Amino acid sequence: MAANLSAQSPAFPADQFVQIASIDHQKNELKQRSQQIQKALIATLPPDLDQVGPIILGALGPEAPIDGGTTSNDRPGLNGFVIMPFCDFVAEIGIDDWPKSAALFKEMTKRFSAEFAVRPFIAQDPDETMRTFAQWAKDENAHVRRLASEGCRPLLPWGMRLHQFVKDPSPILPILEQLKDDPTEYVRRSVANNLNDIAKNLPELVAQIAAKWMQGASKNRQRLVRHACRTLIKNGHPPTLKALGFAPIELQHASVIIETPKVKLGGALTFTYRLLPKDNKAHPYILDFAIHLKKANGSLSPKVFKLGTGLIAGGKALEGEKKVPIRPITTRRYYPGEHKLELFLNGQSLGVTAFQLEIDQA
Repeated sequence: MAANLSAQSPAFPADQFVQIASIDHQKNELKQRSQQIQKALIATLPPDLDQVGPIILGALGPEAPIDGGTTSNDRPGLNGFVIMPFCDFVAEIGIDDWPKSAALFKEMTKRFSAEFAVRPFIAQDPDETMRTFAQWAKDENAHVRRLASEGCRPLLPWGMRLHQFVKDPSPILPILEQLKDDPTEYVRRSVANNLNDIAKNLPELVAQIAAKWMQGASKNRQRLVRHACRTLIKNGHPPTLKALGFAPIELQHASVIIETPKVKLGGALTFTYRLLPKDNKAHPYILDFAIHLKKANGSLSPKVFKLGTGLIAGGKALEGEKKVPIRPITTRRYYPGEHKLELFLNGQSLGVTAFQLEIDQA
C-alpha cells in the first residue's frame, strides 16, 4: 500500500503510514486490521477529496474478475481486500460530499466492493444517493451495476442496517427492476439477495413481485426469483408458493400418522404420510413439516423443515416416512411434555398432531 501511494505522491510519509497501519496487525482480525489501516490513512493522506482522489485513483490496480472474486495482491496497484480501508477512508472524509465520494467508490468497487462504505451516505441523504444508484444500475461495468443493488440491501450482513428501506423499500424497487435480467449471474444474485432482505419484513410485497416477474420469465430470472424467495419458501408462505407455480392442491385423502407418539430425548420422531389429490392431474408440490417445540413458559414455537419437492403423478398418492432425530444441541433447549407436528403441502396446513417428549431427569 505504501509503495503504491508513494508512487502517486512522493511526499507521502510511507514510514509513518506503515508504522501506524501495522499496530496489532498480527493479533487483529480482518475488520480490525482494516480499521487500523484506515486510521493510518487518516493520519497520512490529505483530508480533502480533491487532493486525495487522484492519489487513490492512480494507485488502483486491475479490475477484479466478474465472478465475485478479487485479483491477487501480487499484481501492480491496489486491488482485492486492501481496497476495504480505502473505501472506509473516503466515507469518513467525504461524508458531506457524495458526488466526489461516489466517483471514487465507482472505481474502487471494480477492484473489491464499496457496498459497506456507501451506506452512511444512503442513511444521510437517500434521495441523492439513490439517484446515483439508478445511474449505476445502467452502467456498462458489472461491478458498478452490482453495487447499485448490493449497496442498498436493507439488511446487508455485517453492514449498517438501512432502517428507512426496511420500513419502505420503494426507492430500491426501480433498481431491482432494472437489474432483474442482467446478463451476469454476479449481478442477478445481488438482486435476489436484496429481495430476500425485503421479504423478511414485507413478505406480501415480495410475493407480488415474484408473481409479476415469473410471467414469461427466462430460466435465469426464474432462478433469481426462487433464490429471492428462499426464506418465504422455507416458511411455506402460500402467496409466494403460488407465484412459483405451487398452487393449493385439493386432496381426496390426507393422513399423517405419528409412529412414535412418545419420544425420548436422544431418540427420533417418526411419522408417515399419504396424500391423494382429488383429480387425476399432475401437481408440482413442496412438502414441509414443522415441529412445534415447547418453550420454558409452556408455549410452542414452530421450527420448519423441508420434506420434499417434485411432481405428484396424476392419480397417484404422495406418501412416505420421515425420521427426525431429537437430540441435545447447544443452540436449543428441550422441555418435556406435549409437542406438535404439522405438515404443509404447498403452504397449506394439513393439520396438527401431538406427541410427547420425555426427558430423563439426571
